[in-house]
Amino acid sequence: MLGGIRRLGKADEAAVAPTVALSLFALIAAGGIAFDYARMASLDTELQNAADQAALAAASQLDGQAGAIQRAEAAARGLLANQTRFGNDGGGINVAVDTATGAIVFYANKADAEADTNSFTAVTEFARAKFVKVRVAPRDAVYTLTPVVRAFRATMGGEAVAGLGTSICKTPPVMICNPDEVNANSDFDANSYRGRGLKLTSVGGGNGSWAPGNFGYLNTGGGSNGVPGLQEALGWVTPPGECIEATGVDTKPGANTPATDAVNTRFDIYDSNSSCQTGGTCPASINSVKDVVRPANASGNNACAIHNQGWQEGAVPYLPSSAATPLPTTVTPTNMGHPRDMCHAYDESCASGRIGDAKWDRDAYFRTNYRRSDGTYWTNADWQFNTGLTENVAKTRPTRYEVYKWEMDNRDTVIDGVTVLGQRPPTASGATLVSHGKPVCSPVEGYGSGTVPTGNVVDRRRFTVAVVNCTANSVNGNSTNVPVRRWIDVFVVEPSLNRGADARTIAGTAVKRVSTGQGDLYVEIIGETSSGGSGSTNAQVVRRDVPYLIR
Repeated sequence: MLGGIRRLGKADEAAVAPTVALSLFALIAAGGIAFDYARMASLDTELQNAADQAALAAASQLDGQAGAIQRAEAAARGLLANQTRFGNDGGGINVAVDTATGAIVFYANKADAEADTNSFTAVTEFARAKFVKVRVAPRDAVYTLTPVVRAFRATMGGEAVAGLGTSICKTPPVMICNPDEVNANSDFDANSYRGRGLKLTSVGGGNGSWAPGNFGYLNTGGGSNGVPGLQEALGWVTPPGECIEATGVDTKPGANTPATDAVNTRFDIYDSNSSCQTGGTCPASINSVKDVVRPANASGNNACAIHNQGWQEGAVPYLPSSAATPLPTTVTPTNMGHPRDMCHAYDESCASGRIGDAKWDRDAYFRTNYRRSDGTYWTNADWQFNTGLTENVAKTRPTRYEVYKWEMDNRDTVIDGVTVLGQRPPTASGATLVSHGKPVCSPVEGYGSGTVPTGNVVDRRRFTVAVVNCTANSVNGNSTNVPVRRWIDVFVVEPSLNRGADARTIAGTAVKRVSTGQGDLYVEIIGETSSGGSGSTNAQVVRRDVPYLIR
């Protein structure tokens, strides 16, 4: 027996068992920590993903329109269903946006969004809301093994900041200097200026700063160099180059007259062989009403150009009798396009400077262009009844753009003795000067009989332009990443022509007109740009909005 005891004392089988037993607690704790840490990391990822998606959903609603903040909050809370697989605290399977104050806040610019400064939540600030921060409700993980050692315990959460990246596509690359600029933060409320004329003066290249009311061109990174590139961008149905970033643009040096020659193709005027560059098409709008006429028998190389054998002013052009009073019925122009606001046409004495007052001579326009075969014409009561477009007390409605659209929709229709968009006079021949409501040169040039805008066809007389604060940003012909205050839609009222100052007496009424330059543009403000494709003539622009994460 004594020998057996000695052998047992010397035996070393299972000597590690006590060590294993003693270290078992540590091994289990390490495994638990690894398991539960992986759960914690996964829960954190799920919560952050939920915050990212909620912020992106909210940012997609920040279109600057009324109700944007309410829609953004609703999108963050209800547009997406975020399920968590690693939270087991009994809080349900869906991750919710935190209900505490400050869970959803908005910022006006990227710098504030990145620094989390100057946030706001007021729903009335929808126009300023460009970025949004969303915080999801915190969750606890009830760990499976860690409680054995109580080594880890944490509350998980997540927040994200997102904005809306916008680009403007399929539009001529035009920018205007904010006519309302006073300081670096000056805005431009296009919707409040709806129907008002806007006189724009072109500027070229160089380092000289541009002033409020100037207009210029943007660099899209495509097309030919120099003036041919501008003509491609302004004349072709599909401008070359890339989409333009809506938040920051680069200006492009340009020349005055050759560039606006391309704009004039939209009015059925082809002033030179280069007005439409090779490689694209430059059709006229189906409604190419303008203030120039041409001989009924016009033919040859100059028939579609500004020339005494082609397009030219009539014997009695539209000459206002004052800056605020329509022409008397005793004075009727021989031809008339959609005119300028009277205050811009007479002596440029508009109270708002380059921005008009929306008062244009509607009666003279219909009296000139809507004459019956017996020599009578549509009166004020006639045109309001026949078109359904009525004036208000201040005589500032309808807009030129509304008349333009009505004419397109009713082209070739005989209404109250007049063919809409027909030639005047209807049966002219020989050298008699004739005005044309529809294109006569576009078919000859090989560009078709006139563009009718639809959801997929661009409107040739509607532009989307960038409004920038030129003075504050020292904008010139080679500026880069210039902040855009607004994108607005404008109606191009008249072709760019040299019109000399004129003053005369007609039927006892003193009338006159200021001169215009061939490099200038006159437009009517339609309103702020929204997404393309809605409305009968809103396809000039495609707006691409893509939400993206800031942090």
